[in-house]
Amino acid sequence: MHTVSKSEKKMVKALSVKKYRQQEKMFVVEGVKPVNELLEHAPSKVFKIFTVDREKLNVPIDEEKVFVVSEKDLKSLSNLKNPQGVIALAEFIEKPLVNMGLTLVLDNIQDPGNLGTIIRSAEWFGVTEVVCSNSTVDKFNPKVVQAAMGALFRVVVNYVDLEEYLKSTKRPIYGALLEGENLYESTLNKEAVLVMGNEGNGISEEIKSYLTHPVTIPKLGEGESLNVSIATAVLLSEFARQISL
Repeated sequence: MHTVSKSEKKMVKALSVKKYRQQEKMFVVEGVKPVNELLEHAPSKVFKIFTVDREKLNVPIDEEKVFVVSEKDLKSLSNLKNPQGVIALAEFIEKPLVNMGLTLVLDNIQDPGNLGTIIRSAEWFGVTEVVCSNSTVDKFNPKVVQAAMGALFRVVVNYVDLEEYLKSTKRPIYGALLEGENLYESTLNKEAVLVMGNEGNGISEEIKSYLTHPVTIPKLGEGESLNVSIATAVLLSEFARQISL
């Protein structure tokens, strides 16, 4: 059994900080499903795996990268209250822009749980690319990786200057606004861009000016607003429904 060293603990803990992740070009993946998804879809990016049970890894991996550790040592590495028995360190996964089909654009999303859930929903509804503003939370934040549940390793997620990106596209640009057209009365194009805004402020004024098709989810009850990850799922569901017709 491997005894986790002080330097290994320091490294894993440091990777919870964006500055250090960018410096090392590495991030942390926790949990049985996310780690196995990493092994399946980006095996070459795996640097090291700590696990309390080798049987938790059901995808082939270079045994020199696997370290069986005690429950106590794993807990000392984990960012979770209830560690799931396996933690991986991986090199950054980067893929080029696709610019085809429906692209989901995120303007200043700040909550890592929201970003991870949005990436997961995007994959469910067939969206293969998510484009984020440079001010959006880091996709390699441990909470983003956890919430995405492996979708991060399959969906292309990139950070760009949104104004430059939207200026360059010839596709219609939809955006979620309270004053937009009723989503269910709108004709949605399968070759399009969908913009979702910040949790508290929505789409920024600068980005609003690029929208060609503002849309809204009609409110039937008394709620003040929808969580951005839920609103994104609703919009993507309607895009998927119309595209499949």
